[in-house]
Formats: sequence, C-alpha cells, structure tokens
Amino acid sequence: MIKLLQFSSASILFVIVLLLAGCAKHDNNAATTPAESSPVQTISEPTPRSAFERDMQYVRNSRFTHVWVFSRKDGKALDKEDAAYLRANAQQVVDWVTTDDGRKVIAGTNFDLEQGNLNLLRKRFVIEDYSGK
Repeated sequence: MIKLLQFSSASILFVIVLLLAGCAKHDNNAATTPAESSPVQTISEPTPRSAFERDMQYVRNSRFTHVWVFSRKDGKALDKEDAAYLRANAQQVVDWVTTDDGRKVIAGTNFDLEQGNLNLLRKRFVIEDYSGK
C-alpha cells in the first residue's frame, strides 16, 4: 500500500509539472506576421479643438445639405428674442446648435435658405454659409 501511495504522489507530481510547463509564457513574436503585429490604422477626422469646431462637427455628422452660422452684428450673445426671430423666419431649419458661449448658432437644414428668408435674416444677423465646407 505504501508503494501505491508513492506511485500516486509521483504521478500527481508529474501531472503538476506538465500543467505548469503548459502554462509557461511562450514568445510568439517570431510566428506572427508583420501585418498581425502592426496596429490597425483607421482613417478618421482629427478631433476638433474648439467648442465651435466640435459643434460644427456635430451638425456635419447629421449630413445636412446646408449649414449656416448666425451671430449678432454687435457680437453679443444671442438672446431669447433672437432665437425666436430665427425660428420664426427660418422654419425649415431642422437642427439649431448654440455655440461660442451663446454668441453663435449653427443651423442645419436640407433647404436652401437663400430661397427663403435669408435676406430678411441678413438685416439682423451676420450669416456665414458653411455648406459643403
């Protein structure tokens, strides 16, 4: 019976050694191809740096045909009256994004505001066309 226990201990020790050898870290760098070891390169637009650039990117991601930027002629922040005036006279705008501490608003639409009230809006606001830029 003592021999059987010794044999079992030896067998167990042998199995443990095999398991530990199987868990050892192997250097697989030689087996990988250069394509596998190089990082995946993706083409992406650079991260916008300013609040205006981030907000513009947000509107551009919506893929509007026309993008306009409105600001007050005096450079002050747009107020509630300005916002109401814009919404009333540019009803075709789908997305309004206020940016630059409230001094500008970016409008996204698939309607060409030149065929709407853009001339009326020019009397009150500085308007920049960012469509296709």
